[in-house]
Amino acid sequence: MTVRGSVYAWCGCRDENTGRRMGSRCPRRGQRGHGSWYLSFELPAGTDGARRRVRRGSYPSKDAASRALSQLIMPAPGGRETAPLTVGQWLERWLDQRAGRRESTRRGYASHVRLYLAPYLGRLLLAELSASQVQAMFTAIARQHAAAGQPVTAATLNRVKATMRAALNGAVRAGYRADNPARHVELPPARRPRAAVWTSERIEAWEDTGIRPPVAVWTAAQTAAFLNAVRGHRLYAAFHLIALRGLRRGEACGLRWRDLDLDTGTAVICGQLQEYDGHLTVAPPKTPHGERAIALDRTTVAALRRHRELQQAERQQAGDGHHDSGYVFTGLNGDPLAPDRLTRIFKVLATAAGLPPVRLHDLRHGAASLALSAGTDLKVVQDMLGHSSIVLTADTYTSVLPDIARKAAEDTANLIIEAGCLVPGTNRRRRPAPKRPRRSAAKTRPASQHAGPMRTTRSPVIPRPTTGHTSARMHAPEHGKGHVRTGAPPGT
Repeated sequence: MTVRGSVYAWCGCRDENTGRRMGSRCPRRGQRGHGSWYLSFELPAGTDGARRRVRRGSYPSKDAASRALSQLIMPAPGGRETAPLTVGQWLERWLDQRAGRRESTRRGYASHVRLYLAPYLGRLLLAELSASQVQAMFTAIARQHAAAGQPVTAATLNRVKATMRAALNGAVRAGYRADNPARHVELPPARRPRAAVWTSERIEAWEDTGIRPPVAVWTAAQTAAFLNAVRGHRLYAAFHLIALRGLRRGEACGLRWRDLDLDTGTAVICGQLQEYDGHLTVAPPKTPHGERAIALDRTTVAALRRHRELQQAERQQAGDGHHDSGYVFTGLNGDPLAPDRLTRIFKVLATAAGLPPVRLHDLRHGAASLALSAGTDLKVVQDMLGHSSIVLTADTYTSVLPDIARKAAEDTANLIIEAGCLVPGTNRRRRPAPKRPRRSAAKTRPASQHAGPMRTTRSPVIPRPTTGHTSARMHAPEHGKGHVRTGAPPGT
């Protein structure tokens, strides 16, 4: 559709005879206070066939109105002037261009557009979209969800903002905008929840209040109790593998027997299963680093061997009704297991085991924490989980277990104690100070029996000699050379 548009002058003065606005017929039009310039064009008819006319005004001159009209009417790739795009129209076009993206990513974009972006900004012209309008949208989203009793999280708002920025960056690259107004929007920071360990104190608080941490992990004893409780279940190997090796649920469901080498104890993670509209889809791992090879301990290898024997028995029992899909974890008929179904089974088993609640994905958090408590290097834990950054592993997926935290505190205290026993600047230990013997009470004379003032010293208290004492010593017989004169009264 070719759009020309038009600019015109308009004045608000009224005719004295008819009372109608004179508009462009005002004789004083163009003078100060008498009218301004406007632009006008039409958009394509809506889905209901209604006419959609756009007007903008209050421009000081004809040139200013013409420049604004040229900014709104974008040239098409063929050089034709086309109708200005609304934000909603551009979002639809942008989503169509996301066909090559990962299906889960594209569905996330489409969900944000349908629930937030199109309802709030869809009718606005793309060329006129401002940062204040985008900011007002996020404010309205937060207020409306809070009023409905379902407050939206900062993480959700930031993901919607990321979708908006990506869409408007596409509009900038296509030449429909000169800048991206979503860049200037301010939102509360989204913080990754840290996994909390189910200590006895936290369990008591949960039982009293019913409030549980958003992300929680079991201790080693609780994990062992769960695995012992579900040892007889046909999917025990799946929960054992996730709890010890930290696989995502989609990676566990997408694991094939050809990806395992039980003789060498190795598993290659090269894909995952995702469910959309009731259909399972094979997809690559969540990130490029998700394609990895992980080592399997002997207990996990033994569990997988028993699981393979059980699966072969189920195949023989089912006969022709069994489908040999090649997946490790399947239903009774051999079809691959949906991740949501594995989650539901885990929830039932965890509740029956009488343990505090955790999600199936929290077993992945717990696997990282247990590996850390076993002394595994953080880089090895990162490779096991398939993270692209070691910072993500340290900040999100490792929770310091109480025993490890207590041992670290004791080690720090012992370090200070050991350092206090060294001679400063050397590695030599201090010699313990000799203990001074204490005088018995029988040998200590009460101070009240001595005459004269007393001086307090570390040595035994000795009275100051008096004049009587001095004269007595002058007339007293002399003793041996080894005698020590103390100035004490005779006879003492």
